[in-house]
Amino acid sequence: MALAAALLVLAIFAGVIVSLLVGSMPAFKAFGFGFITDEAWRPTRERFGALASIYGTVVTSLIAMIIAVPVGIGVAIFLTDLCPRPLRRPIGTAIELLAGIPSIIYGIWGFFVFAPWFQGHVQQPVIDAFANIPVLNVLFGGNAFGIGIFTAGLILSIMILPFISAVTRDVLETVPSVLKEASYGLGATSWEVMWKVCLPYCQTGVVGGCMLALGRALGETMAVTFVIGNAHKIDPSLLAPGTSISASIANEFTEATGDLYRSSLIELGLLLFVITFIVLAAAQLMLQRMERGKGK
Repeated sequence: MALAAALLVLAIFAGVIVSLLVGSMPAFKAFGFGFITDEAWRPTRERFGALASIYGTVVTSLIAMIIAVPVGIGVAIFLTDLCPRPLRRPIGTAIELLAGIPSIIYGIWGFFVFAPWFQGHVQQPVIDAFANIPVLNVLFGGNAFGIGIFTAGLILSIMILPFISAVTRDVLETVPSVLKEASYGLGATSWEVMWKVCLPYCQTGVVGGCMLALGRALGETMAVTFVIGNAHKIDPSLLAPGTSISASIANEFTEATGDLYRSSLIELGLLLFVITFIVLAAAQLMLQRMERGKGK
């Protein structure tokens, strides 16, 4: 039974790959590898390119990870060693409940509540403050729309925060007490014990939790669709509207009447599958290298 279950999973995995390859073949024959490097997306002219969607997917995920990783690890450290014991369970439960909120709720909240507030209280002041500073006036320039690439990254960071904090907290609790007590006995501070003893001891689990969160960020659909702006273009400003692979598929699949249009959307799905597979494979290689480093 166990072997049958394993083979069933592999069969489903292979079936997904084959269906995506077959469905994307007309688009691949029409555009070749230029589909990946072309930014244009014009259904009326049957010209399709995935570069803008790939850019939006990667950048929003990076923004989410840059924000969520330090915050999530900090929350886990606080709950493990610094938080008063009566408050550990309520705070931990509240953070973990964020993972149970449907993504469409995040999207609705982001569009109707967060984006208008972000537009007036953050985006416009940031645009004005960086207006005369080179590089920053490009990255944070343009008009304040409220929605955009950076807004989508912020919403994603809130969504993946529970995964990072929960996994990190669980692995930090596996650190033997004798290691902590020995470090304190040698005169180490709480920060030194956590940074130089606890985190190195469970670094494999922490990295695994971060990769799990990154996988969620890359494939998120509804929340990103609401707040990213759904503009098929690459703008140097992080505050400008953009799109992602999952958002493009969700928005346009019902409107894809032509075979080439539908095939292009399926090829977008194949690209998302490949990107996610590459990220997770790289994470596994990194974890294996870290494990070998521990052995040495």
